Amino acid sequence: MKRSPAPASASDPAQNPAQIWLASQSPRRLQLLDQLGVRCALLLPLPDEDPEALEVVRPSEPAQAYVQRVTLAKMKAARVRHARLYGPHGPSSLPIVCADTTVVLGRRILGKPADAVEAHRMLQSLSGRTHRVMTAVAVHDGRRLRSTLVVSRVRMAPLPESVIAAYVASGEPLGKAGAYAIQGALAAWIAHIEGSHSAIVGLPLFETSQLLRASGVVLRI
Repeated sequence: MKRSPAPASASDPAQNPAQIWLASQSPRRLQLLDQLGVRCALLLPLPDEDPEALEVVRPSEPAQAYVQRVTLAKMKAARVRHARLYGPHGPSSLPIVCADTTVVLGRRILGKPADAVEAHRMLQSLSGRTHRVMTAVAVHDGRRLRSTLVVSRVRMAPLPESVIAAYVASGEPLGKAGAYAIQGALAAWIAHIEGSHSAIVGLPLFETSQLLRASGVVLRI
């Protein structure tokens, strides 16, 4: 059975139709697109898909190559998913948006921690040091793929063990690349940012808006 689009920013889809498909489970990306005034329909993984498998790091893979590869893999999966759900006669005119964010310390890619112990270890390694946050974005309008990569730098103040323990106990690090969310409680320990704050959250607004305009999406301003 075909699924209907699920607009994220509209109570009445007939009056406020979606402008894009968002192939992401991240509520943060949804909020950022809403900030741009972009109305989204969610194109989420189906029960027989394993989105985590797309994020496995290959041996000796550079971080920049990794985040771009994962984003393009997400786009390929999203387009296949759309075809399965709607076939050749579905609302293919809506551009599809995918993104991936990863935290990089030196040459080490810090993905989502598997458990509280790994989250604690990641935060210890980030404490008092500067790391990079890489976010790749891809937009496919049905004819052409457009993509970009944004790299930001984040310096974290030294984290007392009590702060790390409390933050891990809150559960917020789980499901977050690098075991933290910059829009969460740990923001109080972020000493300096160089680059795009929204990219660190999960979607660079300036670069994404450029991709959307080039793909025919009309923004609010």
